[in-house]
Amino acid sequence: MNDSFLHDCLFFTANRLGRAITKMAEEEFAPTGLTPMYGYLIRLVNGAPGISQKELSKKLSITPSTLTRFIDKLEGKQLVERKGQGKTVHVYPTPKGEQLEETIRAASKRLHQRYETILGSDFAKQLGINIESASEQLEKN
Repeated sequence: MNDSFLHDCLFFTANRLGRAITKMAEEEFAPTGLTPMYGYLIRLVNGAPGISQKELSKKLSITPSTLTRFIDKLEGKQLVERKGQGKTVHVYPTPKGEQLEETIRAASKRLHQRYETILGSDFAKQLGINIESASEQLEKN
């Protein structure tokens, strides 16, 4: 059976890459007690206290409803808090969330080092640029 179509298919290869990097990221973020997405969300909130949910949704490229579920979970862990200002909801770190910053940064650094060791630094950087560019182009249509 000829399966070469799988290797030429962006859908298949992107999902394969996604599974591989997700597994790696989950392993590196395990010491934080958070998934990688929660970790990056907390880093954004810690870096910009009072950031709006709309801006977070855009930066993380996730739907507002997905972001709301993520924030609900992080509020339940007392890592962030929401404050409404009119129709806009702003997200702030709690002291407990701020205390995780260095642990999250270390996990992120380990992840980068791990895939750069495997792929090579230049290739990993160029791959990131190419994936970002492709994502932007595909999202426009």
